[in-house]
Amino acid sequence: MASQVAAVKNTNEGENARKDLGFCGRVKNKVVEFPMKLKKLGQDDPRRIVHSLKVGLAVLLVSLLYYFDPLYDGLGATAMWAVLTVVVVFEFSVGATLGRGLNRILATFLAGSLGFGVHHLANLSGEKGHPILIGVFVFILAASVTFFRFFPRIKARYDYGLLIFILTFCMISVSGYRDEEILEMAHKRASTILIGAFTAVSVCVFICPVWAGDDLHNSVATNIEKLGSFLEGFGSECFQKSCKGGESNKALLKGYCSVLNSKQSEESQVNFARWEPRHGRFRFRHPWKHYLKIGSLTRQCAYRIDTLNGYINSEIQTPLNIQSTKVQELCMKISSESSKALKELALAMKTMTQPTTATAHIIKSRIAANSLKSFLKSPGLGGDIHLLDIIPAVTVASLLTDVVAYAEQIEKSIQELASLSHVQFKSAEPKTEQEQTKLHKHGIVHPCAATDGPHHVITIVQPSLKKSKTKASINGNG
Repeated sequence: MASQVAAVKNTNEGENARKDLGFCGRVKNKVVEFPMKLKKLGQDDPRRIVHSLKVGLAVLLVSLLYYFDPLYDGLGATAMWAVLTVVVVFEFSVGATLGRGLNRILATFLAGSLGFGVHHLANLSGEKGHPILIGVFVFILAASVTFFRFFPRIKARYDYGLLIFILTFCMISVSGYRDEEILEMAHKRASTILIGAFTAVSVCVFICPVWAGDDLHNSVATNIEKLGSFLEGFGSECFQKSCKGGESNKALLKGYCSVLNSKQSEESQVNFARWEPRHGRFRFRHPWKHYLKIGSLTRQCAYRIDTLNGYINSEIQTPLNIQSTKVQELCMKISSESSKALKELALAMKTMTQPTTATAHIIKSRIAANSLKSFLKSPGLGGDIHLLDIIPAVTVASLLTDVVAYAEQIEKSIQELASLSHVQFKSAEPKTEQEQTKLHKHGIVHPCAATDGPHHVITIVQPSLKKSKTKASINGNG
């Protein structure tokens, strides 16, 4: 309570200090803070600085159409369309730039050809029918193309192209009513747009390219790793530090909260990645849509973690007080094994290798979850434990069980991605000679995940080869 009062007091003092500065003081502070914000923006992602320089270079290159007389004499004032094309087409990633560039080129050529055809057809109808026929075509095409934009798939990939189609068709067909040299105008405009789009795509692809596929792949893997980091510190934060939510818990909250709002970003990155050619570890026609499935499962797991974290650190609800040592141990076991499984899956995604130990960790977490369920259902919990003391344990057990279930589904989705034909997932590194010798000497028995009772580990030790040979020689001599 005292810390909250002090925080409120400091906030009020800060607001009063800002009011005392006046208008000039506030403007001065903003001017001083602006360079710091620019520095932080560049440090967060240095590729932003490179992208800005690339846009400046592309605009400079197409501006040369105005500076050289032979180029300007051939294109005239329509050279400005090349500059406009670079400005509107150049995007941060290669996929986004290719998508907008191809949309603009195809829409310009189709709309230009159709506009010239409509103009020629309108000329055959005479002077009175010319404007009527053009108006009818403009109305029908503009209304039809606008309606097509409501289809989700078309809007996701071709929305910009449809807009350019309407704009180009209207400009050519309507302006052709007054301008007789419509074919030359359409040719110059298409040529300058083609030059601008080619310049933007070339600079974006060949100078420090930013691939949307790489960003999507790393983003999905990082989101899985954030969930594993939260579960790694969940046990110590909850049971060993009395669940008061210190600075480390706040850092974990900031980590997994970004996963909750990742849907829109992942969908846009998938659309951009589908335009990209083969690059790096990703072949042409890479199954980018499968990343949406993995991302959806990751967000569902993050929602359970968010509910768990909100239940633990809530100021309204009763603080979590699980007095049973058995429940604490099982909860920590579930969170620890789930964390190891998720981090193993995240590493497998980043390195594109087959996950080897994730299944074993998931099996262990599933066994612990089943044991926790059985323990909470057992009638012999003790007469001193009241119902209100059991409710927090049941809630935590239910949420952790859901986390284990989603971790298992994430593991299956990654295995399914690795098995697809267009994906190059490397096999796990072979074990060293010491590990292989150890496996030959010891027989490992994996527990059954569906068993709720006590588990026993049986270790079978085989005699070494040297000892058996020695015994055989002794028996032979005897």
